[in-house]
Amino acid sequence: MTGCSISRRADSRAWRKRQRDDPYVARAQREGYRSRACYKLLELHRRDHLFRPGMTVVDLGAAVGSWSQVARRLVGRHGRVIASDLLPMEPIAGVEFVQGDFTDPDVCERIIESLGATPADLVISDMAPNMSGVRALDQPRSLYLVELALEFAQRVLSPGGEFVAKVFQGEGFEQLLGECRTAFARVQLRKPAASRPDSREQYVVARQRRARPIDRGHGD
Repeated sequence: MTGCSISRRADSRAWRKRQRDDPYVARAQREGYRSRACYKLLELHRRDHLFRPGMTVVDLGAAVGSWSQVARRLVGRHGRVIASDLLPMEPIAGVEFVQGDFTDPDVCERIIESLGATPADLVISDMAPNMSGVRALDQPRSLYLVELALEFAQRVLSPGGEFVAKVFQGEGFEQLLGECRTAFARVQLRKPAASRPDSREQYVVARQRRARPIDRGHGD
């Protein structure tokens, strides 16, 4: 048996133990949610009042679907939820799903086509790359996804719309926050209780999309 195989088995055992000991995992199973990630979004909603009945919401990086479940429940029967992920997702009643790689411009266009003539009120993104454990590789990959999500949000959100995305602290983090502050009137960082303490993840909550970005230049 190779050292690599032993390491993978040890990692798998550690992951299973963490899942068994995690109260959010057990709670999600009891309450019918597909993953513990739902409680991150529910906490953000309780704090920032993200959802309202009748909203149009786009959920990026949606699989396995727990954020879409939350969104669908909170926007009500007159709202819309459009979800997208590279991976397949089991259907959720009332959720429209677009499967594909979000880094592919054609996939973005398919999501926009699904919206039709109605702009989105809220774009939420829990996207993250497959982590290698090498921060010098993982950080730029994760930032790239957030930057794409931010660009997408600016295309599809109505003025006053909102954007929520998972971010990781590291190189390029402050620049990303600056881009969010250019596009939105209010930007805050949140660390939900359901986010594991050893994780570098945070969530940027960007509110009140500007009708036009402010000029960050210094003039002539």
